[in-house]
Amino acid sequence: MADDDVVEAMAEVVKEEDSMELKEQKKNSWQRLQRHDSLDIESSLFPGHDSKAVKWSVILHLAFQSIGVVYGDIGTSPLYVYASTFTDGIKDNDDILGVLSLIFYTLTLIPLFKYVLIVLQANDNGEGGTFALYSLICRYAKVSLIPNQQAEDADLSNYQMELPNKGLQRASRLKSRLEKSNFAKYFLLFASMLGTSMVIGDGVLTPCISVLSAVDGIKIKAPHAMTEERIVWISVAILVLLFMVQRFGTDKVGYSFAPIICIWFALIGGIGVYNFIIYDPTVAKAINPKYIVDYFRRNKKAAWVSLGGVVLAITGTEALFADVGHFTVRSIQISMCCVTYPALILAYAGQASFLRKHNDLVKDTFYKSIPGDLFWPMFLVAVMASIIASQAMISGTFSIIQQSLSLGCFPRVKVLHTSAKYEGQVYIPEINYILMVACVAVTLGFRTTAKIGNAYGIAVVFVMTLTSTFLVLVMIIIWKTHISLVISYILIIGSVELLYLSSTLYKFNQGGYLPLAFAAVLIAVMYVWNYVFRTKYYYESEHKVSPEKLKQIAAGTSFCRITGVAIFYSELVQGIPPIFEHYVANVPALHSVLVFVSFKSLPISKIPVEERFLFRRVEPMELNVFRCVVRYGYTDVHTEEEPFEKLLMERLKTFIADKFGLFQRMMLEESEKNGEIHEDDRLVNGDTENEDVRLVEEKKQQDQAVEREIEAVDKAWHAGIVHLIGETEVVADRGASVSKRVMVDYAYNFMKRNLRQSAETSFDIPQRRMLKVGMTYEL
Repeated sequence: MADDDVVEAMAEVVKEEDSMELKEQKKNSWQRLQRHDSLDIESSLFPGHDSKAVKWSVILHLAFQSIGVVYGDIGTSPLYVYASTFTDGIKDNDDILGVLSLIFYTLTLIPLFKYVLIVLQANDNGEGGTFALYSLICRYAKVSLIPNQQAEDADLSNYQMELPNKGLQRASRLKSRLEKSNFAKYFLLFASMLGTSMVIGDGVLTPCISVLSAVDGIKIKAPHAMTEERIVWISVAILVLLFMVQRFGTDKVGYSFAPIICIWFALIGGIGVYNFIIYDPTVAKAINPKYIVDYFRRNKKAAWVSLGGVVLAITGTEALFADVGHFTVRSIQISMCCVTYPALILAYAGQASFLRKHNDLVKDTFYKSIPGDLFWPMFLVAVMASIIASQAMISGTFSIIQQSLSLGCFPRVKVLHTSAKYEGQVYIPEINYILMVACVAVTLGFRTTAKIGNAYGIAVVFVMTLTSTFLVLVMIIIWKTHISLVISYILIIGSVELLYLSSTLYKFNQGGYLPLAFAAVLIAVMYVWNYVFRTKYYYESEHKVSPEKLKQIAAGTSFCRITGVAIFYSELVQGIPPIFEHYVANVPALHSVLVFVSFKSLPISKIPVEERFLFRRVEPMELNVFRCVVRYGYTDVHTEEEPFEKLLMERLKTFIADKFGLFQRMMLEESEKNGEIHEDDRLVNGDTENEDVRLVEEKKQQDQAVEREIEAVDKAWHAGIVHLIGETEVVADRGASVSKRVMVDYAYNFMKRNLRQSAETSFDIPQRRMLKVGMTYEL
């Protein structure tokens, strides 16, 4: 009778476990089928509150913050757009209506329609920017050039966004072509690097043009006292101060700047309404696109060239997408539609009304159109707003560099997470100082907004065009958008952006070369780092230690096993790196527990901590050798609430227990398949009871084995942990070409020595328990 009770209890446990496992699988499947908005991730940071209430409080909170961080650049464009467009003066009064119509439809089509309504939906679990789009494509099509993909990666809860299968055949064809084409893989990587480089170029040019254009207004009231030299040096001082406060983080900077930008939008919108009523309300008819056609008919080539000035009305638009990781999609949509867009339309309409009566004042449109009593207050707010304008691209630059270095496309600089409350808010000291030096150099070199404006337009439109290219791939491969909508997007948005790009490139020799020069230098840095990173990975894959070799090493009589844990760090995710063989050739002792740890960045923005560690046992079991892949998203900061080694060892013990639990469930399932514990058999065959008792006994033995192994791991842990870090030097092999020698021996090693952040700094590895193992790779 007791045996019957045991059998029935065991059967109930198995049934309950199977039921819970099925529910968990359904839950995970549903999570993968959902399309996560970044708001869901933000809301999860506030446990214990009502979901809806927290969501809206977070949205409004971040919407206010975003005004101070995201919109400074596009918000200060009224300072210089008309002056940059009518460089040779206004020839016809109706040209003002044509330009106003161009500005209206450009603001509506690009920032509002393209970015707010479409591009923001392509965020990667809350992250935006060129590399976020690239990572999305890499997940759905195998276009990554680094072969570190694992089947288990797809099991992550937020790895995929499964969408309806309409257009699946077209998506599959395009996906297949991308995966088979090396040219396509390199093109996508190069396009990502180019987009990143242009965003960084924006981060240099935005502060220069914004601050210079604001400070330049003082010469209207003091033309003799404020010379060009003094204006330039005042601008330089302001720029240096701006970059010095970046260390305090987006959270504090955003709260400081948001009220100022709100006042700025209120003033330019209010003054716009005043000028609209006082001077010429008929400019409202510029909503008719007929005036654009008339403008081109009258001015022909000059109208096309002037597009380089009109496009400055949308500078900083890419910040809406690049900075989405600092906020949420919905918060940026609210702040753009309710505050930024209406204020800008009113400001440009008011300036157009003023210019209709004062054609000769186009060079100083902004300051001349201000009512007399408001000049000095407006000047002070303009200077502060221009300072803040730089913040959008600076924070966007930090975000996109963090993404690129996590994907192996940028030297490993130090990334600081500046907010414990909000994810994605980072500060990179080295990049901050490089941007500051570049901004000062450009300001001192170009000295006027006209020259900087020529360079600025190219960087702005290049990034937008690249974003559209990636977005079309996302539409086809991931969203499976109807082909008619994809073609419509290309014809409308693509043609407009290419038209603007052609106009800005016309001014290449007038300063337009500057962002392309920046891009060339940055792409060279990124390509060299990525090339060596990939080549080194292939080298380790080809020379990894085979299982047979590991058994020989462990079974060798010349080696002794000492109690303790040895953690070997490498970048190889599949197999044991060659540096281990180099180590045992020089140190004839192995610890009782060996863990080979590799850090892997996935093409996904964030990975939950509970899914971060992926363990595998290296056979035979008696060796106590494990491999562990620690997976990070490209926006995850490598700092944990608990010490890394504690997390690692706890996850290792969990893995050991789970593996035995999995074995037990498999054994029971196999017994069911063979008819050994079916209910009918239990009633008919009395021998089944004995079989069930045997299973219970085996389960007890397995539990004891688990306890013994976990005790052995605990004993080794308490005896001490040694961290063995591979310090690999890379050199070009003897038969390498000159270009390869330059890239590997000089460029890469120079960047590694001067920029790379070491593993012990990233993961707080104790110096007294760290041992570096040196080895040279000939690539």
